[in-house]
Amino acid sequence: FEDGEWKISHHHSSVMPEENSAKKITKGEVQNLFQLWNNALATEDPDAVAKRYSKNACLLPTVSDVPRTDYPGIVDYFTNFLKLKPQGEILESNVIVGANWAQDAGLYEFTMGATGAKVKGRYSFVYIFEDGEWKISHHHSSVMPEENSA
Repeated sequence: FEDGEWKISHHHSSVMPEENSAKKITKGEVQNLFQLWNNALATEDPDAVAKRYSKNACLLPTVSDVPRTDYPGIVDYFTNFLKLKPQGEILESNVIVGANWAQDAGLYEFTMGATGAKVKGRYSFVYIFEDGEWKISHHHSSVMPEENSA
């Protein structure tokens, strides 16, 4: 109360952090993240592919028994894998979206441009929003089990 009138002595206004911090992404946008990775494969540049992965990514690759958990390891894996000139196609996609993360898991098929061979596999990608863009935090890929293995 000042000079006979009520005055505002303190005012605070802000958006709730929970409402503003999560980067929104649609199912279709998540599915398109695979195309960004696949386009990086097409460059045949292991560095371009490795840049699609987050700082603390874990890659459990198809044709290596060694988990790749750092940038040099991911570059090393793709240095060899890209010699096959792989190009992937999603056959079945199952997407889950969370706050600053998304998961896409399903089946894909690679055509190896170097040999013409086709390889079907199971995949899972977990994406996180890091440094202003969606990056692969976890990537697991495995060849489909034998159809008559039961």
